[in-house]
Amino acid sequence: MTDSRGDSHGLLGAAAIRQLADQVGLRPTKQRGQNFVIDANTVRRIVALSGVGPDDTVIEVGPGLGSLTLGLLEQTAGVTAVEIEPVLAELLPHTVAARLPEAADRLRVVLRDALQVSELPGPEPTALVANLPYNVSVPVLIHLLETFPGWTNGLVMVQLEVADRIAAPPGSKVYGVPSAKIAWFCQATRVGTVPPKVFWPVPNVESGLVRLTRREPPATTATREQVFRVVDEAFRQRRKMLRSALSGLAGSSTQASAAIEAAGIDPQARGEVLGITEFARIAEQLQLASLGSQT
Repeated sequence: MTDSRGDSHGLLGAAAIRQLADQVGLRPTKQRGQNFVIDANTVRRIVALSGVGPDDTVIEVGPGLGSLTLGLLEQTAGVTAVEIEPVLAELLPHTVAARLPEAADRLRVVLRDALQVSELPGPEPTALVANLPYNVSVPVLIHLLETFPGWTNGLVMVQLEVADRIAAPPGSKVYGVPSAKIAWFCQATRVGTVPPKVFWPVPNVESGLVRLTRREPPATTATREQVFRVVDEAFRQRRKMLRSALSGLAGSSTQASAAIEAAGIDPQARGEVLGITEFARIAEQLQLASLGSQT
């Protein structure tokens, strides 16, 4: 184990992070959202809040120089790290072998864009723990929830504003498309914040920690794609009443009103007050109306 400064073994600290970056000529870029955790205590806190344990196989997206990877390998059965940068993907196994040699055979590295990953080597993942770049955090999270249904819990670190959106309940000012779509798959709860000073380079925003607990989607005959289409339309013009916002999907405002009422919802309500279960009921009624018009 190491302190927050880091040494040649255990978790990474500031000096070790910079040394590894220099070793491969890495200059972190905003485009990739590259901000590396340089504080071992923060890594331990993230791992603890995630709730992962010795039986878990974890997906980690964007492991970077390995700060969080090492912390996860200390506590879990294994880590499958998905990394888009070839130089970082190549370096990571060497870093783990040098600093935590007993865990080297429990690391699997996948060189790929996380948005394009459709299969993973090794055991099926049971958890997700990741420091996600703010510009792709929601699409990546939804893709991994959809593609790998076996993972049931986890924690993501994202820009604080994004964390609030992911975890927002219906009626909140920041409740929107990300909140509703992620709620289809899991319960999302903000469980903490992370200050800029524990990253290198230092970002100009705070980060938020969101715990994810998988649950069954709403019981409905509508498909996930149909429900998500309703969500997208409901928020396309946020201040519109549902009967107007969904008129394009339904064919007219009158038909939209009929479907919304059949779902037990006020057609004059706005999307921002509906939970994912209500969106699913509307999608189901729209589908039934569409099928009825075809017979």
